[in-house]
Amino acid sequence: MDKFKKILKEYNISENNVVRYGNDILKIDYKKINNNKKGKLVLVTAMSPTIYGEGKTCTTIGIINGLGKLGYKVMGTLREPSMGPVFGQKGGATGGGLAYVTPSTQINLNFTGDFSAIESANNLLCAAIDNHIYQGNVLKIKKILFRRCLDVNDRALRHVTINGEDCEFTITAASEIMAIFCLAENLDDLRKKLDNIIIGIDEKDNYIKAKELNVTGAMVALLKDALNPNMVLTNENVPCLIHGGPFANIAHGCNSVIATKTALNLADYVVTEAGFGADLGAEKFYDIKCKMANIKPDATVLIATIKALKHHGGVQTKDIYDKNNDALIKGLDNLKKHLDNLKLYSNNIIISLNKYDTDLDDEIKLVEEFAKKENVEFSINSSYLDGSIGSIDISKKLINILDNDNNYKPLYDYNLPIKEKIEIISKKIYGAKTINYTDEADNKIKQIENIAGNYPICIAKTQYSLSDDPKKLGAPKDYEITVKDVVLYNGAGFITILLGSIVQMPGLPKKPNYENIDVIDDEIINVK
Repeated sequence: MDKFKKILKEYNISENNVVRYGNDILKIDYKKINNNKKGKLVLVTAMSPTIYGEGKTCTTIGIINGLGKLGYKVMGTLREPSMGPVFGQKGGATGGGLAYVTPSTQINLNFTGDFSAIESANNLLCAAIDNHIYQGNVLKIKKILFRRCLDVNDRALRHVTINGEDCEFTITAASEIMAIFCLAENLDDLRKKLDNIIIGIDEKDNYIKAKELNVTGAMVALLKDALNPNMVLTNENVPCLIHGGPFANIAHGCNSVIATKTALNLADYVVTEAGFGADLGAEKFYDIKCKMANIKPDATVLIATIKALKHHGGVQTKDIYDKNNDALIKGLDNLKKHLDNLKLYSNNIIISLNKYDTDLDDEIKLVEEFAKKENVEFSINSSYLDGSIGSIDISKKLINILDNDNNYKPLYDYNLPIKEKIEIISKKIYGAKTINYTDEADNKIKQIENIAGNYPICIAKTQYSLSDDPKKLGAPKDYEITVKDVVLYNGAGFITILLGSIVQMPGLPKKPNYENIDVIDDEIINVK
């Protein structure tokens, strides 16, 4: 049975413009998609994450299933899962319950090889740098600034020695090549961005770019086919493009621009997701992806859960299912801060309560009353439990607000000084009072101000708090944050600011997920 035949016809995609990966996956040649229509774009984000999971991916899939059930021409756009969390603690990113994309196991593992292509291109550049130095170092490279990457959590690679030099690996999802891949508009733009990667400094402290190694053509060759978005179907046969996978706590946390624009040209409604809480994924979606790609969101869904609200109200894991309305009300401070932040960018916002079967009616009522007081739409989403039927309400409410002017505007002007942009995000979005800088960070900002002062800021920090301290729950105010390092992603066109104790290569937990994964009777099991 051809699962895609009806979809290709409905969305006016020629069979000649796709490459099939078995029966369940295909790649779309984005260059051959007519650029003559513009769908409505919906962002799904959430309050600050907890260990319980808030269900952004599940909600996104639930909404596109709901809109599909109502008869609308809809498409989802999601990120590809990194194998770091799959084998580590967080798990995969294909939804769950009765709201998921298929084939989940293949998507969560190797999928169509896009991550491998990105990793190979990244490490080819590293090999070219080392080879250039070995073969005589005509460019007089004094210090290498570009890192190798690997798509596995491996804390041992945070500090390694290569050719007698101390260096660090980055997880593939946080690499500059991943960021470039996700922000590139086409092959020519990809090549230009790759050329502009800063690989090191010379003996006169001038920056050296990748184009000077004559390697970017080979990197483009590795990435060429991967640049085509991957289409899969939900459990209710609604199409979803899954493409690119930058982390939101370290990188910019959004699927590829190519996939988003392809979907907007194919569907009337497109629902996308930005990683972690609105302070990370949504901020970067608005301030980096939307502005750089010249796209405008038409509505935002802000997810909350009863468990997350209690958590941010101070409830411990052992008591999370106990009734505690006082803690829930206290936890609403976190939701309110995220809501206030979103209002800085746009108008059309819906608070979506991702419902669990353990939620009590009076707990749900408290969240509904909060939304009413804040004058925003509220919807209970139970798509995990009930499939598309559970997201009909939020789907209808989205349709009702999508024709309203969203009044989208970025938070800051790219041309402001770097520290001023950091200060705007830190104070307005995080609620910080004071921004401290290490000497290293301060010196790097001075170095790059003249060549990249007009770049947007991509802040890397813990996802578990609005602050740079994961233990500060709720909505902390008037605290200090510390900029410990600065990394210029010149090819991607943004500056990464590392706050607190954040690292670019995660480690594995004491009880990693890989202990549960196996192959039984030729079937891979427990990839969730």
